[in-house]
Amino acid sequence: MKIFNSYTNKLETFVPHHPNRISMYVCGPTVYNYIHIGNARPVVVFDTVRRYFEYKGYNVQFVSNFTDVDDKIIQAAKEANVPEMIISEKYIKAFLEDVVALNCKTDYLKPKVTEYIPQIIAYIQSLIELGYAYIIEGDVYFRVSKLAEYGKLSNRKLDDLIAGSRVEINEKKESPLDFTLWKKTEEGLHWHTSFSDGRPGWHTECVAMIDDIFGEEIDIHGGGTDLMFPHHENEIAQSLAKNHHHVARYWMHNGRLNLEGEKMSKSLGNDIKVKDLNIDLKAYRMFLLSTHYRSPLNFSIEALDVFVREWAKITKTVESLHRTLDLHDSLESNVIVTAGDIMEVIDYFLTSMDNDFNTPNALTALNQLMRSINQKMRQKLDYAWLNQALRAINDMLSVLGLEVPLIRLADEDRVLINQWEQARVDKDFALADMLRKKISEKGLL
Repeated sequence: MKIFNSYTNKLETFVPHHPNRISMYVCGPTVYNYIHIGNARPVVVFDTVRRYFEYKGYNVQFVSNFTDVDDKIIQAAKEANVPEMIISEKYIKAFLEDVVALNCKTDYLKPKVTEYIPQIIAYIQSLIELGYAYIIEGDVYFRVSKLAEYGKLSNRKLDDLIAGSRVEINEKKESPLDFTLWKKTEEGLHWHTSFSDGRPGWHTECVAMIDDIFGEEIDIHGGGTDLMFPHHENEIAQSLAKNHHHVARYWMHNGRLNLEGEKMSKSLGNDIKVKDLNIDLKAYRMFLLSTHYRSPLNFSIEALDVFVREWAKITKTVESLHRTLDLHDSLESNVIVTAGDIMEVIDYFLTSMDNDFNTPNALTALNQLMRSINQKMRQKLDYAWLNQALRAINDMLSVLGLEVPLIRLADEDRVLINQWEQARVDKDFALADMLRKKISEKGLL
């Protein structure tokens, strides 16, 4: 299995630190607003990565945080005249509702910054003691100049960063690139420390959580390309200073989603909220997976409409296949795929996913099997082949997070459908139309 490692900028063979166990951390949202459709891309991408690892038999320890201490949360709380925690809890709940609607798993560890303040303070203190951080008037900064390796993730040289720095000039800092570990402030949520009363800097929150939760270099750290610099670069810097490792063995970054060719952001006011997409969000998930996760993706309503239609076709085909087998009392459990044509499709699907999670090619495999199913359904029914196809298509859909809910027919529904099919054979079109109406009202067509 190959993964493109953003840190080395190479496609590498994936070898987990522990056999049969994978540790993953993905940067989560700052909870001051609803997430937009661009924010949903890393959520779907890394949920799919997790699903594939689990399909392959790995035990995945998946962690994604909530940043519930931030200037934007303070501002939102002021505007609403409520405590910050009311704002953060509201948008944590909203985020998880969107995650469920996108058919992403929610059974993972979800640390909040406010729950990890002691660990973050201890992490900062250790960096001070090691000489990698310094205190100026209650603020704590990291000495970037002490790490020659700084800038490798984002392919930036330290000297070039300093020469071309656009970082806001701060006379207190030793270097314009030194970043904040602790901010002295009494505004909003803040905590007492030996440095000052204040709150942590964003770049320390994730790395301190990872250090406390996992206690070692993890297998995969994920996030959007917009986080490579400075956030992930600064995580690596702190980890190298304190623990002499790069936080993660493999760094994965998904490309940005643009709206009609332009960058989408809440601050620009050109974003579309996930909650406002008035469609089955599995269609949007399919849209996101239609482009390789590392590539940029352009969103338009027209492009999304294509996948709304494609998702409807998939749903109809899988439901029809399941219903046909059920109707003829031919549904089998614990099916083993032996049919050569289906095995070829499965092999292409797995090869695609093993090649840096190439979901566009995986969807091609899925569509190939869908076409074969539709062809076979129009021929004399081969129940053994159809059961194998159902098993294969359900496995693929599960890996991609595109499961189609399937329910066994009630006895009365089975009788009704059989009567309808017989009426069509008998060319009793009036009876067939009446029965079809009943079946349709039950949602069985």
